[in-house]
Amino acid sequence: MREAYHVELEQLADHLAAMSVQVADAMERATRALLEVDLSLAEQVISDDAKVDDARAQCEEQAYALLALQAPVATDLRTVLAAIHAAESLERMGDLALHVAKAARRRHPEPVLPEAVRPYFAEMGEVAVKLARQTEQVIKSKDIQAAKTLESDDDQVDDIHRHLFTVIMDREWPHGVAAAVDVTLLGRFYERYADHAVSVAKRMIFVVTGKMPGYGSGEDI
Repeated sequence: MREAYHVELEQLADHLAAMSVQVADAMERATRALLEVDLSLAEQVISDDAKVDDARAQCEEQAYALLALQAPVATDLRTVLAAIHAAESLERMGDLALHVAKAARRRHPEPVLPEAVRPYFAEMGEVAVKLARQTEQVIKSKDIQAAKTLESDDDQVDDIHRHLFTVIMDREWPHGVAAAVDVTLLGRFYERYADHAVSVAKRMIFVVTGKMPGYGSGEDI
């Protein structure tokens, strides 16, 4: 019975890792749709979002069953609780990729982004996808040091996000209010996506150490 129980815990981690792959692929495609004005890629992200929602529901169902039937304690309990919160963050990452894809679709066949800001979004997209793929590895390995490296990459997205405000608030901004609103919203989507990836990494640190970085442990990542 205990062996089967630990197999279920491993399966739960595998499902979370698979969700990380899903949301990484979603943001990669959404960013390409945004930059390349590719309607088919945007539609693919939009239609695939239901799979991410289903994956979260499956993870939560399995986690709650483990809580109800196995009454886990110590590290096992932390694993189950972290999985519930991580699944929520991963689903939100999928939703944020969905928002990017919907913006690309809404403006099609016109590009959403002015040429001047496209390099910023290309970089944010690249870093965001890297974070999601690192998250997959952290879930599998529960490597605390690997989890801590996510923050430095997250800082890159934060820096670009802040810089975008200086760009659109410049008096010489020639693209109008609608474009400024699009850039503001899209920048926020990428910034929040990266934040959720870091949140998942923090949950893995919690599993290993019993302390939540940034929440009373005296440590942040």
